[in-house]
Amino acid sequence: MEEKIVVHGPTAVNGTLRVSGAKNSVLKLMAAALLAEGESTITNVPEIQDVAIMAELLRRLGCAVAYDRVAQSVRIDVPADLHHQADYDLVRAMRASISVLGPLVARCHVAEVALPGGDAIGSRGLDMHRAGLEALGAQLQIEHGYLVARVPDVLRGTEYRLEYPSVGATENLMMAATLAQGTTVIDNAAREPEIVDIGRMLQEMGARIEGLGTSTVRVTGVEALHPVEHRTVPDRIVAGTWAFAAAVTGGTVQIEGAEPGHLAVVLDKLRAAGCRIETEEGRFVVAGPDRPHAINVSTLPYPGFPTDLQPFVVALNAVAEGSGMVTENVFEARWGFTAELERLGASVRLDGHHALVAGRPELSGAPVEAMDIRAGAALVIAGMAAEGQTEVSGVEHVDRGYEHFVEQLAGAGAAVERRIAGTP
Repeated sequence: MEEKIVVHGPTAVNGTLRVSGAKNSVLKLMAAALLAEGESTITNVPEIQDVAIMAELLRRLGCAVAYDRVAQSVRIDVPADLHHQADYDLVRAMRASISVLGPLVARCHVAEVALPGGDAIGSRGLDMHRAGLEALGAQLQIEHGYLVARVPDVLRGTEYRLEYPSVGATENLMMAATLAQGTTVIDNAAREPEIVDIGRMLQEMGARIEGLGTSTVRVTGVEALHPVEHRTVPDRIVAGTWAFAAAVTGGTVQIEGAEPGHLAVVLDKLRAAGCRIETEEGRFVVAGPDRPHAINVSTLPYPGFPTDLQPFVVALNAVAEGSGMVTENVFEARWGFTAELERLGASVRLDGHHALVAGRPELSGAPVEAMDIRAGAALVIAGMAAEGQTEVSGVEHVDRGYEHFVEQLAGAGAAVERRIAGTP
């Protein structure tokens, strides 16, 4: 049944919040398992809907998948003969499904992947995926709503420069190149911690990869890879979400299971907003001010400020002292949620990829709708700083990216609960 998140504000978070394995890594790690026949195990897996969707996709490709939510692990038994079609009903629900393209091209020399759907935050074309795989020797075309890739001969190493450091294109090219003949050099590669995590799993599987975490990744192909057990890197976006929850509500949280080094730019911005932050290995503490200072932020590929945390900056600036300019350089349509934030009383003026947010002393609760994963979480946090009751619908989006989101906030003292839609 459809649910909603109800916030009774104002309310603050004070306590310990836990960070799960990274959503933006684990889904690609599951796809990478396709490169090796046999059983691979991925641990530190978040209990989120997207993992269940990816598990079903791999089953349809012929794998036996055991997703243990309690143990936070996924076991993937990959057969010698894989199916090669990723169906529309699953791909449309989760854009990360496109990450099976590279492994299927490498293993099967043919892949049919439905054109993806997913979050309504802007166009994310597949041109770079397509051009990179074509440089390796694949032939790609659109047929009946599917991106179809065929390798008439063999994949051969190449030098390819991405016109933009796309995470998805870097991942697909890197995975496909592991089984290509010769050496592939990916220039202007993405540098995100999740890319490094996938690269390390591939290295453990026997891949020869150099330059992880830099803008030039070199992959020397091997004949075959072997299955492994790999632990997922912590989710820096979840860690950042909890940090903003403290900053917006004036609370103090200890964030466990995080990697502070992955959030250096974010933590610097939170300090500028007036937060006190202490970091150590595997955790950090954020103490929010009585009222934050507005901050200026421009989203950029890693190591810049992550686009997935942009909605939380807008929420913070909505209740801050002064005005802050937020510039979105990654996804041009990520402003849709600001209309919902304005229902809470926020002052947001949009101009192209800029948003000028003027802080208000207080917001007021109202019914709002989540349009994507991060917007939903940001609306809940904004509701925590608002007077009265805020009801957030579209909870299924939040469930795609956060493990026990409401339960964790409530456990840290926030007046937040889930209800069946239509109940008082």
